Order: sequence, then C-alpha cells, then structure tokens
Amino acid sequence: MGRTVILALVLASLIPGCAGPAETPERYLFYLHGQIVEGSDGRPEHPEYGVYDYPAIVQALENEGFTVISEIRDFQTDGRAYAEQLAGEVEALLSGGVMPERISIIGASKGGGIAVVASSLLGNEGLNFVFLGTCVNWIKEWPELTLRGRILSIAEETDTVAGSCEEPFSGSDIRPEFREIRIHTGRGHGAFYEPIPEWLGPAVEWCCGESP
Repeated sequence: MGRTVILALVLASLIPGCAGPAETPERYLFYLHGQIVEGSDGRPEHPEYGVYDYPAIVQALENEGFTVISEIRDFQTDGRAYAEQLAGEVEALLSGGVMPERISIIGASKGGGIAVVASSLLGNEGLNFVFLGTCVNWIKEWPELTLRGRILSIAEETDTVAGSCEEPFSGSDIRPEFREIRIHTGRGHGAFYEPIPEWLGPAVEWCCGESP
C-alpha cells in the first residue's frame, strides 16, 4: 500500500465517529528510510552492510502500536521537496485534531536529513523526531538550522558514513529538547538496516514521550 493511500486512510479515521475511543488516541509515525532503498524492492543489499530490510523495520514499528506512514521513495528523490511534502502531511494530521505529541518522525541516513529539514519547516515544538545515523557534512554546512521538537539522535560508534549530531547542532537553537545516545554494534552504518533492539528500543521510548 502506497504512502498516499495510507495517509488518506489515516485522515479519514479522524472524521468524528471514526477515530476510536477518545481515551486511547493513536500514535502516528512517519518512517523515512536510507538512500539505498530508493527505487528498490525494499530489501536492497549493500556490499559491506548487508540487506536493508525496510519491510521488517516498518513491521517492527507497527508491532509497537504505531500507525506507520511510510513508502519507498523514488530513486534520487529531492530531499528538500520531499521534506516539504512530509511537512504538509504532518500539518494535515495536526489540522485533523491529532495532538503533536502523538506524531513522530523517524529518519535514517538520508531519511534523517529529510526529517531535519521537516523539523525546521514545521517549527512545532510538540513533535517527536528520531535521527538515525544522520549527521554528515551537508548538515554541518547548513547555516540556518532552526530545529523544533523533541529530538533524539542515535549514532553508531563504528559508523564511518555519519557521525554524532552534537557538534553540528551545537550552535543551533533547538527547542524544546535535544538528546543523543551512542550505540556500539560493530555494524557501522548497517546498524540501521534492520530493526535491532539497540536503536529500536530507544526510538520507541522517545516517540512515546519517554527518555531512554
């Protein structure tokens, strides 16, 4: 099922009388995969890091009780344009009455870069963001970081593709909260290719409003 169809179903569920019990509002989660998945069958293989199991990641997030909104992006998707599309979809949920703390965006690698831009575009301090293996040179060179939301960065100690977000974000006015945790799986950038507990657990806790 494509992301456009999923989002349409989500928005339809916000119509009064179709949203379910008021005491158990849903949690919505946008998952943005890494660049290697673009234009693929969802399970591309990297010669060093192995298979990026996109379907397994989406399923793992759904198993945690989230309504997951995700899709395989087109090959060489323009990140800025996609971030603008994402921001519009989040705004649609907010306009439909979903509280910002019930909306999370998890982005890995290029998907994390898209999430960074979306955070700046949305400017909503109540949203939850998780950046997985995200901080690369282009972020350091972006002069106007205006990140908003509860932001968690998860960095793999052996990752030679992306590093810590602490230094590139150090001059940013991040509100209301930024935290980074570092994992050590020995899998490099491939640590984010599968739904392993080292990153999945902290990401889920953060999206549920907790601090891992």
